[in-house]
Amino acid sequence: MTARHLTDCLHPDDRIDPAKSGPQTMRRVTMNLAESPVQWLASRGLLTEAQCRAGERLRADYERAGLAARVTMRWDAAPPAKSRGGARAADASLARIDAHRRFHAALDAAGPGLADICWRVICAGEGIAGAEKAMGWPTRSGKLVLGLALDRLARFYGTG
Repeated sequence: MTARHLTDCLHPDDRIDPAKSGPQTMRRVTMNLAESPVQWLASRGLLTEAQCRAGERLRADYERAGLAARVTMRWDAAPPAKSRGGARAADASLARIDAHRRFHAALDAAGPGLADICWRVICAGEGIAGAEKAMGWPTRSGKLVLGLALDRLARFYGTG
């Protein structure tokens, strides 16, 4: 893994106080872009820049909303009381709820036939060939359908 594949990802919705503007981020995450299916396809010239940005926005909303299955038990303590930073925890919960709503609205914008490939490839990290097989599609149709879905997501997110 090289340094050029790592990036710090910030999202404009990751703010402590949404009413304030500026760089008041709640967290900073380093992720390996080489592991992103969307970045992998874009690096091979199979996606446009707008499609790539839309796919990454969907993936970010999916992860921010906490929709992925947990594989371990949560060992963290109960939520803190209001006097001990509870307001910040509430803001984090609101950001998670907003991401959840955006994610589902984006899949609705993609449409019922295209939302499946978006979820499988972008969110679950499944390969296109595996997604084609699971959905009973012909070989090599997944790239075309994913491109159509990403075009709709680009319109939804305003990246296109």
